[in-house]
Amino acid sequence: MEKALNFVPRIAIFLAGVAAGALTLSRRAGGGLDLAATEDLKNSISRLENRLTEQDTANAARFTQIEGRLDEHAGKLGEVPSTAQIVAAMEQLLSKTMASLDDRLSTQAHSIEVLKTTVSQTDSLLERVLESLDSLQTYTDPAALGEDLFLHPTV
Repeated sequence: MEKALNFVPRIAIFLAGVAAGALTLSRRAGGGLDLAATEDLKNSISRLENRLTEQDTANAARFTQIEGRLDEHAGKLGEVPSTAQIVAAMEQLLSKTMASLDDRLSTQAHSIEVLKTTVSQTDSLLERVLESLDSLQTYTDPAALGEDLFLHPTV
């Protein structure tokens, strides 16, 4: 697009040269152009120059707008984290998650060990209580006593 803008002044100079050449050629050949043809040629040249100026202004405005957008996109691109930063953040997050999971598993393993110990102690206590009940039952056989001592106290 920039190359096209470089050609615009050259085209204008070329057309002005063509117009000047046509004017000088017609003066030499016919002794001069009629006034209406000269005015028409001058009007065409001025319209062409006006259109070229308008196009130059429009192109400059478009380039300014494009440069603004490029600067905006470059700024946004600068804010985007790099792949290395994303990978490092993911590794850090994964490391924290794994440490948390490891802590939870350790806590649960400890709780399981405590429960095992408690169950074995409860089993041992229950076994001793049952043994004690068994031994008490062998000392006092209700068939041997015959009567209940609480019903008929002997003083």
